[in-house]
Amino acid sequence: MSSIQAPRGTFDVLPADAERRAVLESHAKRILGGAGYGRIETPTFEATELFARGVGGATDIVRKEMYSFDDGGGRSLTLRPEGTAPVVRAYLEHGMHKLPQPVKLWYLCTYFRAEAPQKGRYRQFWQVGAEAIGAAGPETDAELIVLLSDLLHALGARGVRLRLSSLGTPATRAEYREALTAFLRAHEHELSPDVVERIELNPLRAFDASDERTRRTMRDAPLLLDRLADDDAEHFARVRELLDDAGIGYELDPTLVRGLDYYTRTVFEFTSNALGAQSGVGGGGRYDGLVQQLGGRPTPGAGWAAGVERILLSAGEVPVAADVCDLFVAVGGSGSEGEAGGLDRDPRAVASRAAFDIANEARRAGLSAQLELAGRSLKGQLKHADRLGARYVAIVFDDEHASLRNMESGDQNEIERGAVVAAVLRGERL
Repeated sequence: MSSIQAPRGTFDVLPADAERRAVLESHAKRILGGAGYGRIETPTFEATELFARGVGGATDIVRKEMYSFDDGGGRSLTLRPEGTAPVVRAYLEHGMHKLPQPVKLWYLCTYFRAEAPQKGRYRQFWQVGAEAIGAAGPETDAELIVLLSDLLHALGARGVRLRLSSLGTPATRAEYREALTAFLRAHEHELSPDVVERIELNPLRAFDASDERTRRTMRDAPLLLDRLADDDAEHFARVRELLDDAGIGYELDPTLVRGLDYYTRTVFEFTSNALGAQSGVGGGGRYDGLVQQLGGRPTPGAGWAAGVERILLSAGEVPVAADVCDLFVAVGGSGSEGEAGGLDRDPRAVASRAAFDIANEARRAGLSAQLELAGRSLKGQLKHADRLGARYVAIVFDDEHASLRNMESGDQNEIERGAVVAAVLRGERL
């Protein structure tokens, strides 16, 4: 019989992977928390309408990639494919608009998209993200970019570059969309079929095409960055000045578009050449109309999200602190459970019970303590303690007697069972 495997496009987080993720989480908490962002976690599934309205019906996410299902009561629910719309929903639902603005939030959660699995791109994946809702100034845009840059730098992401652009306001983009659509219609014969198919739905995505012929054609397409209104251009110039002041290098990329409809003004993306063709690590931008789109009052907002798996791939080996084992509690008794008198008179059972008590006492005292659980011989237990890097080994013989070995010096002394934990806490050299 063949074994059951995880569904395609999903993965298991094994202990070694969890340690690297814990390092990422620690840096995120330090960097984002230190800048005043509070952690939030939204439900794994939301009303499908949230994403249809918030992300945009013309996006690939809504059209092709969402995992939606009927909840049994006629309501359509969707496993969250992205983090911003749920955070904005929570902002409105919990009255955060009444708090001092901006409300700054960060998250680290799982997301789901039914797309073709690739290296670093899965159907169930993790993202770390940050949102600042209620501030319209360019300082917010620049702060968010700097914070993501700091996180990537702290984790050692390799070959990172920042692409930066502006989409202007919806009114500017609507005028530009007409010009771009006319260009695409005039060059339909030079475009890939999928680009032609979505000319009316989302013409800006033509800049994302991988087809080489389409890419050559788009070199002559009109650019939105050349058509910004004066206040949008001034906002974008100020963002660039602030990034210059912060020492953040960037490349202006007028073809940069995001796969979500809610973006306005500043958009950005961090890529890593360590990831190959699928080089995106994280990105985001400003979404000044999203709160109103989801039923709130006009409220500015900006944010970003970055793929945890992609960050760790770009970082290579993330230094992980070695696990500390202050005390390994070994069982030194002998005998078998079948001896007359039962468990209470079985020497090994008595020693095991005493060892169990010592391990619990050590943990409650704040020590890292591991207990022999595999029934090894004493020699095997000492070898295992050495593999763990244990500082001390307590060899328990019965209710009263034990030996304590300092694994660094090799010294070993007899000790009363009740004195083991105190001796380890004192750090005795024996």
